[in-house]
Amino acid sequence: MSERTILCFGDSNTHGTIALPSLSARRRHPRDVRWPGRLEAALGAGWRIIEEGHPGRTTLHDDPVEGPHKNGLTVLPALLETHRPIDLVVIMLGTNDLKARYALTPMDIALSVEKLALAVRASPAGPDGAAPRIVIVAPVPILESGCLAEIFAGGSEKSRALAPRLRDVAARLGCPFVDAGRVASVDPLDGVHLDADAHVAIADAILDGVRAAFS
Repeated sequence: MSERTILCFGDSNTHGTIALPSLSARRRHPRDVRWPGRLEAALGAGWRIIEEGHPGRTTLHDDPVEGPHKNGLTVLPALLETHRPIDLVVIMLGTNDLKARYALTPMDIALSVEKLALAVRASPAGPDGAAPRIVIVAPVPILESGCLAEIFAGGSEKSRALAPRLRDVAARLGCPFVDAGRVASVDPLDGVHLDADAHVAIADAILDGVRAAFS
């Protein structure tokens, strides 16, 4: 079997950002702690993981505060072309869409993730010009705490409603679904980011999703 490539398309929790004690903090878990790195280790030889975790990335919205480069849909086509052939894209986005500045509903966010998945499905970036396979991951529900509390005001309740809607998206598309909130929780220090134990649990859950995608 030739090497298979997985693109992990996400935000700061794919990047491995450590919970922030202040807005100026910039800390990242080591690669062997971050869930994409742990996934690669679990899959073993013949698999290559591309970490595409951009802190602040949204599904498809320009960020009026942090900049338009946070828009996931805008950058996705270039990433697919850059790294092709890609066998599978793992999409774990939606957390930053919960920020109060966007005023989005859980359904809005789920439909935005679906638009990303459809962009992958329309892409010839897979082997032999086919579309890559897809795994959709519902992010861990957030808390409104610490230095990010005001930025995510009202987001906690919305985040808890996101997984069922993303499950429906995955069902419509016929792709595996992983609910990260069933196996992990956020670090209450900032209510958004993940500790090392959460990365371990999420890697294990996504491993099951990857296996299902190739079954």
